[in-house]
Amino acid sequence: MIRHIVFFSAKDEAHIDQIIVGLSLLTATPYARLLEVARNRKTDQLGNDIDIVVYGEFDSEAELAAYKAHDLYQQSIERVRPLRELRFAADYDLSTDTPFASTAG
Repeated sequence: MIRHIVFFSAKDEAHIDQIIVGLSLLTATPYARLLEVARNRKTDQLGNDIDIVVYGEFDSEAELAAYKAHDLYQQSIERVRPLRELRFAADYDLSTDTPFASTAG
């Protein structure tokens, strides 16, 4: 399983809701096992620069690629890119890249 995590910051705090709406288009693509778009709670003691988080789970690299090739992905980019400041993305394969996993909270 591939986990796909993307962090966004808004150019203007007033645009956060618009960015969330634009990113929410992604939830209608058929390729993700799970896809969430949420506002960052900003409770970290060391940094709260991120405004929005996208979290997705995909069964394979092919599913992730199909998601990124979908028309809704492009529509989301067109809506969000002018409103965002930063975008950081990471993908990792849960089955091979995480030999040290913990369920402890």
